[in-house]
Amino acid sequence: MVNYPNGKKHTTKDLVTKQQKHSKIEYGKRGMSFEEAIDKTNHYYITHHIAVIHKKPTPVQIVKVDYPMRSKAVIKEAYFKTPSTTDYNGIYRGRHIDFEAKETHNKTSFPLQNIHLHQIEHMKRVAKQGGICFLLVHFSRLEEVYLLPFERLSVYWRRMTEGGRKSIALTEIKNDGILIPYEYQPRLDYLAALNLKDESEE
Repeated sequence: MVNYPNGKKHTTKDLVTKQQKHSKIEYGKRGMSFEEAIDKTNHYYITHHIAVIHKKPTPVQIVKVDYPMRSKAVIKEAYFKTPSTTDYNGIYRGRHIDFEAKETHNKTSFPLQNIHLHQIEHMKRVAKQGGICFLLVHFSRLEEVYLLPFERLSVYWRRMTEGGRKSIALTEIKNDGILIPYEYQPRLDYLAALNLKDESEE
């Protein structure tokens, strides 16, 4: 029996139950969203002086604002603008890094309709200037994340525009991409996957 200052009595069984609940909460972090996992990874990179990478804010067009009080404004109407670039960018080892992160519930392929032409054009321009570009694909039902280099993504995009299939098969992504395992810290070490790609090309 354990007594606490508040006068409540707790048995060792109560303490074990609390510890188990705490363990479940910590373990449950594995269920965080794909975007949260990337954000936590980027935070790790920054705090450990590995890279500086941020998610770009979604552009919003505000069209109506009410001022119920002089010191308080309330947005009544706003629209999302069509983003012209990718989700994330920054700098890594002196090079610009730019990538898009997409999620699919499909188990066997990634639909290319999830990517827009302006994003492909943007990555093409960045790659032409020597920047690092790639796509992170999360197969949510498989709990697998792959890094697909832009040079391979562009091949599948061109195949689609020439009348070919409108998706990338999982087998193709496994062949051309790199699996990024979920870890504790960093959560999704996509830069390690990028380094593996560079090493394989040397």
